[in-house]
This record gives sequence, structure tokens and C-alpha cells, in this order.
Amino acid sequence: MKLFVYHTPELTPKDQAPDCAIAVDVLRATSTIATVLSAGGEAVQVFSDLDELIAVSETWPSQKRLRAGERGGGKVSGFELGNSPLDCTPELVEGRRLFISTTNGTRALKRVQHSATVLTAAFINRAAVVQYLLEKQPETVWIVGSGWEGSFSLEDTACAGAIAHAVVEKSQLPPEELAGNDEVISAIALYSQWQNNLLGLFHHASHGKRLLRLECDEDLKYCSQTDILTVLPMQQEPGVFKTLN
Repeated sequence: MKLFVYHTPELTPKDQAPDCAIAVDVLRATSTIATVLSAGGEAVQVFSDLDELIAVSETWPSQKRLRAGERGGGKVSGFELGNSPLDCTPELVEGRRLFISTTNGTRALKRVQHSATVLTAAFINRAAVVQYLLEKQPETVWIVGSGWEGSFSLEDTACAGAIAHAVVEKSQLPPEELAGNDEVISAIALYSQWQNNLLGLFHHASHGKRLLRLECDEDLKYCSQTDILTVLPMQQEPGVFKTLN
């Protein structure tokens, strides 16, 4: 198994696809996806285009769907939800499909959707992702951060490092044997520096600061927790994620 970390979707190799792609958008799309599926959501379907989301979701019974839209950190007008995982309670989401479009995370998922296996990861479900990698041993693994509008984001790369760090520890293989690019080593170093203060890292991150200005303090606290959910969101068809456990 070789791990590759890419800070943004734009940095992934063109005209290639890995055996397993892991999309990361800690603040907050992949945290929300894991939370919805853990709370009993039927599936999460992701879109980069809001008009397409509306058109597809209209084909579902209104009582079986929820629309979540976020742009610039704020909720899209006319949608039931924004991008806060804390709003995704079992009472609201159980048995329903979440149709979601966000500024960054859904773009990352679109870039890797044709990979053989596509997972989503955040700190909150890191252990489930690591367990899958260790059990299935895919030959090539891309961990793709969403970034912010094409630029590097601390929290996504730190999460990529958290995944790589755990794979190294549990496989007892040296990092240089698992690392397919230098970004893996730097991501592990970043996570190692901040693993005991992820909330502090979020407060340094540009998107963390943006969310604090929007009074999303509790979202940051929630997303900074590690390994609290056992859910493994996996793509079943392009853009549609369900859980295996």
C-alpha cells in the first residue's frame, strides 16, 4: 500500500485514479456526511452545482429528502440545512437522503468519484477509515484535502496526517515505506504537532477563523474530536454515499 496526500483536488494527477480515494473536508462537509449516516440517514448525495441538486432532489418524496447548501460558510437560502453536523440529529435525518452542496468538499468528491473505491474521512471517523485500509490493503491510496477555494487548509492536511499516522502505527511499517509522496511525511508531522490540541489548530486555520466569525464555535469543537463515530461512508454510485457499518 502506498499513501499519497494532496492538499487540494487541483493538485491530484490528471488522467489517473487510485485504487482508493479518501476525500477530506473536516470543516465541515465530510464531518457532516459521517454524522448524517451515523444518525440513520438513508444516504448522502453530493453536488457541486446547486441547480442540479434541486432538480435531482425534486424527484424524491419531500418527506424522504433534506437539502443542505453552504456557500462561504453560510446556509444557502431556501435549503433546510447549511453544513453544520450539529443540525443533523437522528430525529431529523433518520431514513432520509441528504442532498448536499458545499463550497469545497463536494468539489473534492467530484474530482475522485471515478476511483475504484471512494471514502470520506474526518477526524470524527478516522479509525473506521484506517481499519478499512488495513483490512483491504488497496495498492494506491489518495487522501485528498478539500482546501479552501483551491488553496491549502491546515485542518484537512492534519486529518490526512492523522490517517497516515495511524496506518504507520498499526502496520508497524516505516513512514518512508508507506509514503508515496513528500506530502505524506509533512502531513504526519503536522498532525503529530497538533494531535493533542486539534481545536487550537482549527483556531489558527483560515477557515476555522471564518467559521468563528459566523459563530460556529460548537461546530469546531465537534469536528475536532477524534474517532467518536464508527461509520465508514463509501460511494455506492457516483456522488452517493452510504455506510457499510
